[in-house]
Formats: sequence, C-alpha cells, structure tokens
Amino acid sequence: MAIVNVSDQSFKAEVEGEGTVLVDFWAPWCGPCKMIAPVLEELDKEVEALKIAKVNVDDNPESAARFGVMSIPTLIVFKDGQPVDKVVGFQSKDALKNVVSRHQ
Repeated sequence: MAIVNVSDQSFKAEVEGEGTVLVDFWAPWCGPCKMIAPVLEELDKEVEALKIAKVNVDDNPESAARFGVMSIPTLIVFKDGQPVDKVVGFQSKDALKNVVSRHQ
C-alpha cells in the first residue's frame, strides 16, 4: 500500500474505517520526523495489512488537537477506526513492527 497524506477533512474517510492504520503526525521542519520517514517507507513495504497515513500538523491542527498530539513525531495506531496505541519520538522499524503487530 502507498503511504497517504491525510488532511483534517479526509481524516475520517482515510483513517477511521476497517483495518489497521498507522498515523504519523509530523511537520516538515521536524528533524526526527525526517529521520522516521524512510523507516515508514520500509514498514509500508514489509507489513501487508497495514495502511500508513501522514498528517502534517502545521496544515491540519484539528486532527493533531483531537488526538492530543503535543510532540512530533507522534505515531498512533488505529484499529477499526479507534486509536489503540501511541508512540512518541523516533522509533526503529523493529519497534514500530512490534507496536503494529499487537493490533493486527
């Protein structure tokens, strides 16, 4: 699956549906956000039943506020539309795989 960019307007349609979605709350000026981007690309290729969505917090403050995102990157795992797990800061691919695998 390709990684999708999500806005406040498309969040519900893209994230709050069936299946497991990993949402990356990020900003272009954030160093750790830039570091985690290639990790997410690899994860996208390796984990079949996972959708990855990216939310730019500068452009989409409503979604960030709704889920209490105070620091970036914040990654929230949604299962069938509900937030079920959250990690903050840079994570290794193995750490992210571990978090996601608990909810698939």
